[in-house]
Amino acid sequence: MHELSIATATLNTALAHAEERPVEVVAMRVGALRQVVPESLEFYWQIVARDTVCEGARLELTVVAARLRCDRCGHEWEPLEPTFRCPGCGAAERVVVAAGEELTVDYLELKEPRKEPIHA
Repeated sequence: MHELSIATATLNTALAHAEERPVEVVAMRVGALRQVVPESLEFYWQIVARDTVCEGARLELTVVAARLRCDRCGHEWEPLEPTFRCPGCGAAERVVVAAGEELTVDYLELKEPRKEPIHA
């Protein structure tokens, strides 16, 4: 259900940057550790975008795989199971998340406003 709040925050970001221009695409990076269900986020996006310049805009999601890094030996890996022990040196106390917690709007694709014809 947190997808509704993410969709709302994404809409607010898009509206702030679109400056009343119609939005065609909202591109996002979503980390796997955020546990976002893409279909659910897209569903809520269509609801919250209604009656705004984002209505009908396509939400393009790039899911970023989880990556861990051992600060002790520098080894990086994608965890295949829920363990935070470095497969390189065995350390567990200095393992940090290197990727997978992203939740960002990368860019917007906007329609150019229709130019009014100049009447002479």
